[in-house]
Amino acid sequence: MSPTRIVPLVVATALFMENTDATVIATALPTIAASLGEDPIALKLALTAYLVSLAIFIPVSGWMADRFGVRTVFRAALGVFMAGSLACAAADGLVGFVAARFLQGLGGAMMVPVGRLVILRSVPKSELVTALAYLTIPALIGPILGPPLGGLITTWLDWRWIFLINIPIGIAGIVLASIYFEDLREAERPPLDVAGFLLLGPGLAGLMLGLASLGRHLLPAWLTWGCLGGGAALLGLYIGHSRRVAHPVLRLELLGYPTFRAAVTGGSLFRIGTGAIPFLLPLMLQIGFGLDALQSGLITFAAAAGAMLVKTVGPRILRTFGFRAVMVTNAVLAAAFLAVNGLFTAHTPHALIVGLLFFGGCLRSLQFTCINAIAYADLEQREMSAGTSLASVAQQLSLSLGVTLGALALEGAAAWHGRAEIRAEDFGPAFLVVALISGASVFAFRRLSPEAGAEISGRRAAVAAPAGAPGRN
Repeated sequence: MSPTRIVPLVVATALFMENTDATVIATALPTIAASLGEDPIALKLALTAYLVSLAIFIPVSGWMADRFGVRTVFRAALGVFMAGSLACAAADGLVGFVAARFLQGLGGAMMVPVGRLVILRSVPKSELVTALAYLTIPALIGPILGPPLGGLITTWLDWRWIFLINIPIGIAGIVLASIYFEDLREAERPPLDVAGFLLLGPGLAGLMLGLASLGRHLLPAWLTWGCLGGGAALLGLYIGHSRRVAHPVLRLELLGYPTFRAAVTGGSLFRIGTGAIPFLLPLMLQIGFGLDALQSGLITFAAAAGAMLVKTVGPRILRTFGFRAVMVTNAVLAAAFLAVNGLFTAHTPHALIVGLLFFGGCLRSLQFTCINAIAYADLEQREMSAGTSLASVAQQLSLSLGVTLGALALEGAAAWHGRAEIRAEDFGPAFLVVALISGASVFAFRRLSPEAGAEISGRRAAVAAPAGAPGRN
């Protein structure tokens, strides 16, 4: 099997494990809280701890891959994630569980960015879109299987088995990486920017912890705003620091590439809407419409199914129309389908909801295929690790911001109607707000050249050899 197929599929074991873990935990959170003798709201700190760990360690993942080799770091990351999973399964209190989730986040921070770096360094640019599609198809199975799997385990077994199922998947990933990965690394390795890491890590952690707790009462108000203010101040200091050093831990100058800048800025705006969906949609179906968790899960899985389907046709669409045309048009369509979610009522036929969620998932998946591929269209090989780190940090921040803004819009709609409790009619304005933010990404994508990313989309070759040209059957 060629590297275009086998390397992404091996990396997908990490993405599958991470995505399944996240969706299963969300389903089982009340059961875990009852077992540990905690309130479910307090246990959401475990989810925050994972995001904080990602924010701290993603920026150094590229440097570690360059220093120790992508195969070595990828296998070590899988090992750390499995160790964190075992610690979660053994936890008997909130503090231990939160610490174990932080350890899982350390592994996750290295797993996926370094895995993506393996693909970028192993696959020719002309085959990058296809390789990324092979990466995401197995990984999308996680969000489809996660909710029913979590319900099944917590109902018939013990919640601790949720974390133990990561072990065989992680072992398989280590074995396959040992067989199929080259231990690629950069010949010239700059020293680690320790001062920048000490500014950036706590800055991102403070900002994300503040965003995660904003409006959810996870922390006292003074601590939430302290985290936001302190995190923003540290990030401001890092921006100044990064301009004065030769090799900053996060290279902001890569935003000078038009394709990379569009992927990061436009992609972040687009992901804000996407980040709000897992928060808003289940709440609307369960709190607003009175469905139970199983009924809600059997409806919401449609979006993940649509996302998986479109990965098979995404490369062909890009070869036909090119990045700019697809991303501009698709951003508007995907935002419109996101806003449509707010028009659902308790009387809307479930078949119609499933159909619209399916097509919305297709559109969002196509956009992510474009964003993830064009980000690296103009980067040199020596810049891939830095680009992966910066893009991954932006992704985590935008997804967290999506949940925060979705929650604030929902609470704002309820306050506008003069009440504190959330009702079905509050979800329409919330979906509209996040859809408008997601749709605003079109302005970043419109600035791309019509030929942007032609080398990796294959459109340049298709234009040079139209149908009927000699040599084609």
